[in-house]
Amino acid sequence: MQTVYDATAPGPRSGRRDGRITRQLMPGPSREQVLHALATIIDPDLGRDVVSLGMIKDLRISDAGEVAFTFELTTPACPVRERFQTMAREALMQLEGVTAVDVRMTANVRSAFPRQREDLLPGVRQTIAVASGKGGVGKSTVAVNLAAALAGTGARTGLLDADIYGPSVPTLTGVREEPRVVEGKVVPLEAYGLKLMSMGFLAGADKAMVWRGPMVSRAIEQLMTDVRWGELDYLVIDLPPGTGDASLTVAQQVPLTGVVIVATPQDLALEIAMKALQMFRKLNVTALGLVENMSWFVCPNCGHEHHVFGHGGAERAAQRLGVPFLGGIPLDEEIRVEADAGAPVVVSRPDSPGARAFRDLASQVAARTSIQSFRRLPVINVR
Repeated sequence: MQTVYDATAPGPRSGRRDGRITRQLMPGPSREQVLHALATIIDPDLGRDVVSLGMIKDLRISDAGEVAFTFELTTPACPVRERFQTMAREALMQLEGVTAVDVRMTANVRSAFPRQREDLLPGVRQTIAVASGKGGVGKSTVAVNLAAALAGTGARTGLLDADIYGPSVPTLTGVREEPRVVEGKVVPLEAYGLKLMSMGFLAGADKAMVWRGPMVSRAIEQLMTDVRWGELDYLVIDLPPGTGDASLTVAQQVPLTGVVIVATPQDLALEIAMKALQMFRKLNVTALGLVENMSWFVCPNCGHEHHVFGHGGAERAAQRLGVPFLGGIPLDEEIRVEADAGAPVVVSRPDSPGARAFRDLASQVAARTSIQSFRRLPVINVR
């Protein structure tokens, strides 16, 4: 209990000879009380309280009841960031003796890899493969905008174009320069807050790569290990379509956090996408979920929503396969226009429906990768 004296108060009201009154202030809460209150906040994806997850850092409590701490999220793209901040303030202000709450929100992306595999991509904490069962479903457009959306949250993000036969990243980002080599390592090019690497930068985006499987596998290995990626929270890898050597090489050689499968709504595309998903499952690569690209089209004249290729097929397929449905991306002319101009729509037209859909996708993917940081399976090699 703290006693405060008021020298300006008139007359003796407390029985003291000097005429001062006293009022009793409640002491500030204890550290245990604060942590107990914060432990009522449960991470919806990890299913544990934020205290046991180690998200509460640098806790300070003043004699005046002022509580300050750092709330360290598992990803800058956390979809419940504002909700956590509000819940923390409300939980602590209910404690007796708390006069003010100062919450500093930060994020620390944790590595999803065992220590023995971190040397393959030093400094890279999470690797996200983007795959499809067939070409023409917009996989590369999804990969570029997913990476740009993650970077937009403040995450250090790289994008590797592993589609050796059809590199699209140079066109989709408008980058055409040839990267420098410093001390035997290739330095990634940069645009839109991303570190970029593509065979199109090295051989020319318009050059046909007439290579057999072993050459493709070796090229992909070099694009990963001979590049100076530096410190990255996320490395998004745009895989070639299908289940060939390139995808096998990445799945077996790279410590993948998980894979995002892109499909369109029609049954034919979904059947092939499910084959790609099954391949990654056989290799014990976690499926982060299915994305339904070209999911709907809104007529600019009447405003009616049209389902040109059907609708909801990917969500139903995800339910059958027991994997998350990560959301749909609209068939939007703005996405196509910006892609042709070499700009991710999440950067160039951030308020468009397509940009909002990609940001929602990034939040979903970031949440799933956070979960993978807490559990890993060994990768099975196929010989």
